[in-house]
Amino acid sequence: MVVNVESMGLLGMEAFPVKVETDGENCLPSFDIVGLPDASVKESKDRVRSAIRNSGFDFVSCGIIVNLAPADVKKVGSVYDLPILVSIMCLFGYLKCDISDSAFIGELSLSGEIRHVNGVLPMAIEAKKRGIKNFYVPAINSREGAAVSGINIIPVRNVRELVDHLRGKRIIAPQPHILQEKIQQKYNFDFSDVKGQFEAKRALEIAACGGHNVLLIGSPGTGKSMLAKRLPSILPDMTFDEIIETSKIHSIAGILPDENSLVTERPFRSPHHTISPAGLTGGGTIPHPGEISLAHNGVLFLDEFPEFSRNTMEILRQPIEDGAVTISRVNASFTYPCSIMLICAMNPCPCGYFGHPRRACTCSQKAVSQYLSRISGPLLDRLDIHVEVPPVEFEELSSEEKAESSNEIKSRVDRIRAVQNERFKGTGITCNARITPMLLNDMCPMDDSAKQTIRDSFEKLGLSARAYDRLLKVARTIADMDGSEVIKKVHIFEAIQYRTLDRKYWGGRS
Repeated sequence: MVVNVESMGLLGMEAFPVKVETDGENCLPSFDIVGLPDASVKESKDRVRSAIRNSGFDFVSCGIIVNLAPADVKKVGSVYDLPILVSIMCLFGYLKCDISDSAFIGELSLSGEIRHVNGVLPMAIEAKKRGIKNFYVPAINSREGAAVSGINIIPVRNVRELVDHLRGKRIIAPQPHILQEKIQQKYNFDFSDVKGQFEAKRALEIAACGGHNVLLIGSPGTGKSMLAKRLPSILPDMTFDEIIETSKIHSIAGILPDENSLVTERPFRSPHHTISPAGLTGGGTIPHPGEISLAHNGVLFLDEFPEFSRNTMEILRQPIEDGAVTISRVNASFTYPCSIMLICAMNPCPCGYFGHPRRACTCSQKAVSQYLSRISGPLLDRLDIHVEVPPVEFEELSSEEKAESSNEIKSRVDRIRAVQNERFKGTGITCNARITPMLLNDMCPMDDSAKQTIRDSFEKLGLSARAYDRLLKVARTIADMDGSEVIKKVHIFEAIQYRTLDRKYWGGRS
């Protein structure tokens, strides 16, 4: 007799159905798992055998074969422990119930406890699409699954509890669906903590309004990291679609907090400069999301930017443009979204004081050039706004006057994003930084003086086509902040101001 039990698997961002087919025969005792399992799946037989015995049931000595269908797709992880156990319990006659409308996922301990697994949210979404009514998941993952309405998420803690439930002896109540209400975001960092740096604050507000990438350059201790860490506090609230997509990535990576069913705050990821290219973009035999995808719909902050390896920095170029990163392996290709705001901070030289008004730089000109040359022209070209963060004066540091709070800045950002949402309705574009080349001229109308100004600047500064597009998008954001539908000369001038630092430090390479 063949027993079929439904389960789910993961391929990149997407879940797929897996049918666990189990057969037994009277022969020498054996236990085989087929269907392209990896090592962790093959080890399930030992966990399942021990879990059955330690839950008070006999493990019948016979020949058991388990097939995970479809057999041509690689099965990875310990998520199949529970469905394999359920199928064997049905085969042995311990369970005699209809489970055709149910699916099971979970890792087993040797004692029969059911442990946490990754990717419950995308699996629950796919299970609902497939018409599954009851989705049995580890109790620790139940809140994550309960973010999906229209399906019963059954939290199970151990094998004994599950068997009693399926026998009708002690029914487990489904996890109540969690309605994701609008949450008042609470950040530990606020712009009111930042003394002075009005130009840098203005630049970051523009970046927040339009979703632009930023390069902060300045001497040590000027507040570059302090400013970057406060950027999420002025970003607009996430839409429901953004919440679901971001939560799916965090669920797959296994970093979704147990107490939260969804990610409701925009991510802020700040990897150390020793990170590998695979750590940044994602990797592994079966690739998992990297830092750039974990920052999706939020901020990726790279502090001490020139200290990252050249390969790590250059690997950012394509994901920044496409908003997605594709990782290819022999068996399959995996695409993870990475629509991010990239914020980079760096010193102008190895000692950090090149261009400082009061401290002398101890680096040779060659050392300064070599340090700056670690940032390639193509990568620099993809950073929309370049901001110099100067030393803060004593009068500003000692002032008791309270700076503008993040809530005040955010209210303006929300207003500007609302204007953009209305402009881009039906296009799939979320902010000015994502305007496609096809729509650029329609979305960024200029008056005659603005056209002449940007023409003169293009020729004088030797801008690339990409730099021109990004300059125009920044000008579009500045015009929105000024309440103007048409881009004017003054908006172009301010946008150009944020593209001149490469001339000071890099000699106009981009």
